[in-house]
Amino acid sequence: MRERFSGSMITVAIAGVALSAVISVSITRTSAQAPAASAAASAQALKTPWGEPDLQGIWTDETDTPLQRPARYATQEFFTEAQRAELDIQRAALAGKDRRAERGTELDVTGSYNDVFISRKRTGARTSRIVDPPNGRIPSLTPEAQKTAAGERDFRLALMQATETCKIKYVTCNGGKYDPTPSLRRAELPPRYNTARMNRHDGPEDATLAERCLTGGPPGIGGNSFRRIVQTPGGIAIFYDVGQGQGWQRNIVMNGSPHLPPNIRQWYGDSRGHWEGNTLVIDVTNFSPKTDFQGSRENLHLVERWTRTGPASLEYVVTIEDPTVWTGPWTVTQEFTRQRDQENRIYYEPRCNEGNYALPGLLRGARMGELAFAEGRGPDPATKDNATSISGAEDDPLQ
Repeated sequence: MRERFSGSMITVAIAGVALSAVISVSITRTSAQAPAASAAASAQALKTPWGEPDLQGIWTDETDTPLQRPARYATQEFFTEAQRAELDIQRAALAGKDRRAERGTELDVTGSYNDVFISRKRTGARTSRIVDPPNGRIPSLTPEAQKTAAGERDFRLALMQATETCKIKYVTCNGGKYDPTPSLRRAELPPRYNTARMNRHDGPEDATLAERCLTGGPPGIGGNSFRRIVQTPGGIAIFYDVGQGQGWQRNIVMNGSPHLPPNIRQWYGDSRGHWEGNTLVIDVTNFSPKTDFQGSRENLHLVERWTRTGPASLEYVVTIEDPTVWTGPWTVTQEFTRQRDQENRIYYEPRCNEGNYALPGLLRGARMGELAFAEGRGPDPATKDNATSISGAEDDPLQ
């Protein structure tokens, strides 16, 4: 069996990364990896020179935890150590993106990258990141949100109906049906602003946000990512290194001023922070309707709580609500471990060069496919599946 886990996490090399300037963050304490001293000494060490709780550093989640609790662990909040060890063994043996479908089929090439490019971390202690509701599941959708989700799903399935994917009843066509005649809905606009992949490339906005180098924004839960927190007197900035160059930064307003007017919308929302004891509390509103988190858009409201729990540990708890989407609020927790400053003194800035080059290529490829079909040199593009992507997580027992 190949060894697929490292002591903390696997570093993934990705395309389109450019070297930027060295970023230096002044930390006035001993290394985060050194053993903690007494409680009093630790409390003193975790303050900035101007007396605020010190959250600075580079942080990452070193374990994998599903957002929602899998059904087989419905009554279990935490894994046993034996369960975690067994899950690590099972996940290390997964073929992931190296799994091959029948050669010559579309599914055989949808894996894109080899599995060596996919990071898998050790199994975390919790059976879900969601800690409230107690069942570890996202609350039910409101009737209106159910209608919106069904409309989007039906539209995407209609664009897939003439493909081999639906013909063989692959999982990405669940709920759809095969019809060799392409749907007339291919000429329609999406039911609402598109943020996800669809089986069409008529224009840039048919592509995902990531393919357009547009990042997701808060709360940024899970995945293989890092946060660099920098504090100054009266200001806090958090940089998120995520995905394939889709890094982004948010500045937390700490002067006690109110949120922006409702007519002003921002991609990462409007973050207003204050201290409650040793916890940084951030209230986030005013999201753009062109962003999407689990179906929530402009009405998304977050209350984040960042607490330094030790020299090398940081707790993140966020309560998520949108009364137009969910029947109640829900709360997620994530534990971060501080990374060494010395090893990360040279920072490779993530840039989405891959998307910048790939998106024009996707659009040009679609136009060339249409031309070939019109001239009798190729298949109807509507019968080819450009939306399915084997992520390598389909067989992951944590999902």
